[in-house]
Amino acid sequence: MKITEHIKNANGKTLFSLEVVPPQKGMGIEDLYKNIDPLMEFKPPFIDVTTSREEYIYLDKGNGLMERKITRMRPGTLGICSAIQHKYNVDTVPHVLCGGFSMEETEYLLVDCMYLGIENVMALRGDAMKGQQYFEPSPGGHKNAMDLVNQMNDLGRGKYLHDDGKICDEQNKFCIGVAGYPEKHIEAPSMNYDLKWLKEKVDAGADYVVTQMFFDNKKFIEFVKQAREIGINVPIIPGIKPIAVKSHLQMLPKVFKIDLPEDLISAVEKAKDNTAVKQIGIEWAINQCRELMDFGVPVLHFYSMGKSDNIKKIAKELF
Repeated sequence: MKITEHIKNANGKTLFSLEVVPPQKGMGIEDLYKNIDPLMEFKPPFIDVTTSREEYIYLDKGNGLMERKITRMRPGTLGICSAIQHKYNVDTVPHVLCGGFSMEETEYLLVDCMYLGIENVMALRGDAMKGQQYFEPSPGGHKNAMDLVNQMNDLGRGKYLHDDGKICDEQNKFCIGVAGYPEKHIEAPSMNYDLKWLKEKVDAGADYVVTQMFFDNKKFIEFVKQAREIGINVPIIPGIKPIAVKSHLQMLPKVFKIDLPEDLISAVEKAKDNTAVKQIGIEWAINQCRELMDFGVPVLHFYSMGKSDNIKKIAKELF
């Protein structure tokens, strides 16, 4: 079932969903199941599975020589989606990136989604490779998420690459999610500029928006208000990440370019250890989610990052 259908069928009730990360190459899937199992009691209608882009590694060839190779440290997104879908009878959403994929490779991935009964996809540009200052498209790949959305919609209408414009009979319309940034994308010169790009993704055919994590609901509510004012009328789903360790005070703003509320910073700084920090993060997220539910968000989407114990405690209070 499509994400938009799940939201419609909920009749205004806020749904629970989560996002998981594939295991590192060479590791089994059982640890991932252990992360998901405790959260299934909250009946998530869908689970997102991230995709990591390629990165360079250097192999020692001896005599002081190094060979550079490209690898993916967390492959298997589509296989994990299929495994989760069949094990838990829940819809899955593979993240599809521009970075690291040609348009042909993207087409093959989307065709595999059709065969596996995967109706929902998340269209993302992706980050720059390590060592690159700015994002650079892969050879033959898309330069931004809007172009990726266009390809997804073309394929859903039966129009494939290199088919001389011939439209096939088969219809496989994907439900397409895109990213939104309540505190704007790191590369956007202003919030208005960022919202303009979000509207272009929606106008290109995106069906819903999932936001980057945030900790100040005022910023999310203002983001939604501004989005509605410029004609973005698709569901906007907030992304939630509970603080878990003291180092998050430095790491999260550095990596995601977000602000943390002063009250949260002060509480974490006063915590005697990370056990206390985790409890602070749980309590903050519960209050944050209650306010978002009162605001009427369609889904609370949790970034689990391989851990589920704190998310289970939060969900117990909400669902």
